[in-house]
Amino acid sequence: MAATASTEQRSEGRAGSFSSSSSDTATHVGSSTVLARLGDEEKLTPPEDLEIHELEQYGDHLSNSEDDALLMEKDQDEPPKPPQPPPEPKKSSFWSSLIWMTVNTLATIGIVFTNKAIFTDPSLKLAQLSFASFHFLVTYLTLFTISRPRFAFFVPRRAAIKDILPLSIAMSLNVILPNLSLAFSSVTFYQLARILLTPTVALMNYILYRATLPRLAILSLIPACVGVGMVSYYDSLPTSNTNIKTTSSLGVIFAFLGIFASSLYTVWIASYHRKLQMSSMQLLFNQAPLSAFMLLYVIPFVDTFPESWGGVSGSKWVLIGMSGLYASLINISQFFIIAQTGPVSSTVVGHVKTCTIVGLGWVTSGRGAGDKGVGGVVVALGGIIAYSIVMLKEKKKGGK
Repeated sequence: MAATASTEQRSEGRAGSFSSSSSDTATHVGSSTVLARLGDEEKLTPPEDLEIHELEQYGDHLSNSEDDALLMEKDQDEPPKPPQPPPEPKKSSFWSSLIWMTVNTLATIGIVFTNKAIFTDPSLKLAQLSFASFHFLVTYLTLFTISRPRFAFFVPRRAAIKDILPLSIAMSLNVILPNLSLAFSSVTFYQLARILLTPTVALMNYILYRATLPRLAILSLIPACVGVGMVSYYDSLPTSNTNIKTTSSLGVIFAFLGIFASSLYTVWIASYHRKLQMSSMQLLFNQAPLSAFMLLYVIPFVDTFPESWGGVSGSKWVLIGMSGLYASLINISQFFIIAQTGPVSSTVVGHVKTCTIVGLGWVTSGRGAGDKGVGGVVVALGGIIAYSIVMLKEKKKGGK
């Protein structure tokens, strides 16, 4: 899947919904730099490298300091002017947000089924590193385009290769292993297995940082895990009906390896936000080209290519092009979703995508409504939706 498609499905723990921790800033009047403090590390960040909201904060601090200096020079007898109310933030258009959420949903659904169709070709099934490198290149070109001054969606920043290399390796595994799972699994199992990202990330955060979840959230993750286990069992059972698409043992192994890699990548993303003081777009802008270039050294030893590229049908090339287009749309739309919608909207969009992909995958797999695996689907989806409701309520309480 695209670099962001495996990560953007849930705002609370996915790679397409990264959240960076805020850091304290101290501004010096007349200086061209802002001292950004993060833990025990300090570094100077030019204002032009800050995000838009940070620049606004920087401008506010500078303006307030200048106003204080001017007021000191004024006649003390002059009555001070009443404080002006702060300007209301610009409200995003409802229709604009709806359009981008629709684009993101359709592109995510499209890329899953398009990639599945590509991997049904035996000559392309084992060229996973080449496919991932292609997606990384498309991701980089998309981010490069939208970072240009004409669009200015974000301000690009560079990081040293040694700093970004571990994250780029994790990013490559985060894409390659889930794609291998999709190649050897049914779409239903592939999508439901991704639900395990949430409990795995929670477990990693507890082990590494002793971060805990509310009791109700933990309890709601239990049926989610049980439901995925039920689907794993019933979907991997052999069947005499050749029309029913099943999941192989390799598909299950790749799925769980992919969950571990994706969870590690998700946890690392948060720490790299703090370490490098970069947004998700800025991090991805550095990771994508490095991951694509790095894979070029491994592709000749791992990938199995078609005996003749001319033997690949024209329809497969069209699907490969569509997959790259979907990856671009996901990256662009995710930017607007993060910028314009709140956590509730992002969570709802994630669940809509999951339920739609699972439903379409079930229909196209040839299984009926009476299949025993449908119980696992309902239990897993119910558990992860309940978890999201609990976490949203907790976040609302914490904001009061």
